[in-house]
Amino acid sequence: MTRNIRGFHHMGILTRDLDGLEQRFTEFGFTLSPRSRHLLSERPGAAPVPGCTANLCVLFGGSYIELLGIVDESAPDPWHTKAMADEYEGFRILNLDTDDAEAGDRLLTGAGLRTSGVLGLEREVDTEGGPRTMRARAVHVDGTSTPEGYVGIAQHLTRTYVHQPRYLAHPNGARGIAAVLIVAEDDGFDAIADRYARVLQARPERDGPRTVLDMGSGQLEIVRTSDAGEVLPGEPAPSKSYLAAMTVLVDDVDTARATIERSGTETRATGDGFFVSSRDAYGAGLFFTTR
Repeated sequence: MTRNIRGFHHMGILTRDLDGLEQRFTEFGFTLSPRSRHLLSERPGAAPVPGCTANLCVLFGGSYIELLGIVDESAPDPWHTKAMADEYEGFRILNLDTDDAEAGDRLLTGAGLRTSGVLGLEREVDTEGGPRTMRARAVHVDGTSTPEGYVGIAQHLTRTYVHQPRYLAHPNGARGIAAVLIVAEDDGFDAIADRYARVLQARPERDGPRTVLDMGSGQLEIVRTSDAGEVLPGEPAPSKSYLAAMTVLVDDVDTARATIERSGTETRATGDGFFVSSRDAYGAGLFFTTR
């Protein structure tokens, strides 16, 4: 069976302090794309309108980390981002990559999930050839069925406007996202793992306390709340189930660690790299490795 989901599209860190988040990730040695305001559609077929959010992105040529900020509390909020932030800020969004949003929507509904249908997204971006409009299509899963976070799929229509070569080189040597780690409440663990196995069309494999779903270009890792301390010792738990951490691939662990520690941020050694606490990364734990 051909997979509709091809890997990670982007992960979103949400804040009402976009200036602070931008500064922190710049200090960590990430190159950021320029800030861009969102135009969002409220329902399938509706024209996008200026929303309350803006973003900057850590781009890797395929997937990216979205630094998402609420920048105008009085502006329309068709994607309900303010309600998301009211619950808690941090690593809140996981979007999987597809080249066919309609087929992806059918895959999600076939897995028993309620969706938004296919929505349009636009934002103006600066390119070396002048201003251009980035366009994408997204499908949001009803958040009541994904207690771990706001999950969806996205399809680039203008990928080259987003992943511009001038933003892909990072002083810390980052070159991609290898994994996303979800902490799942013990009672809901089996349902969450089974849901992702169906959506990703992947067989769950065990790796210590982690249940791993391989997408080829990255992997989704799920750990029970009762085992989270083994993987994330001392880390805060913002919810019973939550998006906990990302694994960033780097060229050289020592270079990346030195870059981040120069910002005054503490790091913790891991078996194949190091870890930055979610307390220091605006609610997203960050593993760094060369694997």
